[in-house]
Amino acid sequence: MSLHARKIDGVPEETARVARAAFPKGSLAIRIGDELGQLFSDADFAGLYPSRGKPAWSPGRLALVSVMQFAEGLSDRQAADAVRGRLDWKYLLGLELADPGFDHSVLTEFRDRLIAADAWISLLDRVLEAAVERGLLKAGGRARTDSTIVLSAARQINGLVRLGKTLRAALNSVAAREPEWLTHWAPSDWFDRYAIRLEDTRLPKGKAKQTELIEQIGADGLMLLAALHELNAPAPLRLLDRVQSLRQMWIQQYFVDDGQVRRRDLKDRPPGAERLVTPYDTDARGSVKRGIFWDGYKVHLTETCEPDSPNLITHVATTDSTVQDVRMVAPIHAHLAQRDLLPGRHLVDAGYATAREVVTARRDHKIELVGPILASTSWQTKDAEGFSQADFTIDWDNRRVTCPNGKTTTNWREDCSQQGASVVRARFPMGMCRPCKDREQCTRAGATATIGRRITLRPQAEQKVIQQARAHEDTQQWKEEYAHRAGVEGTISQGVRAFGLRRCRYNGLAKARLQHQLTATAMNFHRLNAWWTDVPRARTRTSHLAALRPAG
Repeated sequence: MSLHARKIDGVPEETARVARAAFPKGSLAIRIGDELGQLFSDADFAGLYPSRGKPAWSPGRLALVSVMQFAEGLSDRQAADAVRGRLDWKYLLGLELADPGFDHSVLTEFRDRLIAADAWISLLDRVLEAAVERGLLKAGGRARTDSTIVLSAARQINGLVRLGKTLRAALNSVAAREPEWLTHWAPSDWFDRYAIRLEDTRLPKGKAKQTELIEQIGADGLMLLAALHELNAPAPLRLLDRVQSLRQMWIQQYFVDDGQVRRRDLKDRPPGAERLVTPYDTDARGSVKRGIFWDGYKVHLTETCEPDSPNLITHVATTDSTVQDVRMVAPIHAHLAQRDLLPGRHLVDAGYATAREVVTARRDHKIELVGPILASTSWQTKDAEGFSQADFTIDWDNRRVTCPNGKTTTNWREDCSQQGASVVRARFPMGMCRPCKDREQCTRAGATATIGRRITLRPQAEQKVIQQARAHEDTQQWKEEYAHRAGVEGTISQGVRAFGLRRCRYNGLAKARLQHQLTATAMNFHRLNAWWTDVPRARTRTSHLAALRPAG
């Protein structure tokens, strides 16, 4: 396929006449075409196609079709049918009434080209640029961010089935590539053991029997890997994706002990960020949040939240499920800075707000990152009579700390926390703490200890942020300002309920990212349409019982 770039010269006269007669009040597709004009051109995707070959269908139109497909929740086949038969879609795409459209498989090929060239992010950016040009979006103001879990397209399975599926997937991949070699090599009992899905068989109930089956699968997988590396084995088989997944899974799950294949203990397996959870989606990872376990990814949505303009999603980030929210603050700000869409105030929850991120956002981008700083968890803070860190006086210039009873220590050392963050550690000698009448409210160090109270501080700028934030969070002004963050929960609810945000359509992180970019762009289409048609924003529902609550 090659690209012969063609300029779309508006909507054909006959298409416009018939579409407006069929939709006298307009529709989403017609309104997007009228208000935003030509969003994508073929030239935008010139790098995705070779210069020679059969002419491809217009990629500028395919980009619009892809977004509208997600806006209306259509499959590839349904989207291709809509291009052929829907008047409002023909109006948006600038097609003649008799245009036959394209085969639905073209959409799959187009998505693959977007992923290969990392061009998926331009879809959302172009819509945002059009919104800026029409005064519907501007930098400054407020923005808010939150994340939600995303389930892998592959089904969640337990450990025993996972191992059996991994070996079976590798065998099927080898059988499809070199059936003759596998027929002659494979032991006869393997066809009974792995020809059908493991979960469709009667699995053993007892732990001992399950362990025996797990070790049998491990030995069989190791035998297959060894056979594939013999000189008489076809070399391309070693490079098959399913075989590579088998090798990686076996390294993570098994070890050989005196010639016997054993499964590793849980503590000896890799951490969740590296551990495979399914052979069919090797980018998915297992994670847990508030007691919810899932295999897949996380998606972070950032949107504007101003009363005099539509709330538009300005940034989407998709990561594996183990990435902490706080690690996404800097990439979000960097992306928005490149597009001149930085907010003045960024509202986030406690997962994103740390003293370091507040200081960095203020220093690098002049953004006020607003979110609850996690409270101290020390026993002194929880005890009403205890001396918390806030009760100590810090002299940063002279590098010394003074306790509430006037004792001062100069034992001051710069260090790193377990997570690699810069900290300052100050210590009071036990000789200073032992005679103190308030020692039991300050430290639990025993009488024989050489070190008394220990104070761990963040760098001065971050420590100041922590103190100011904790004091400010109790004010009514802060609570009223932070209440605007709650609206992003509605955005996530809309994405989950109306656009399938929480379930991957495809396998792999790259395809999940494309899906979420298209989903966010489709959500912006609907939000712009609601703004143009004066649809009021939904208010938080109030239950019948809550409505009866007495005032005050």
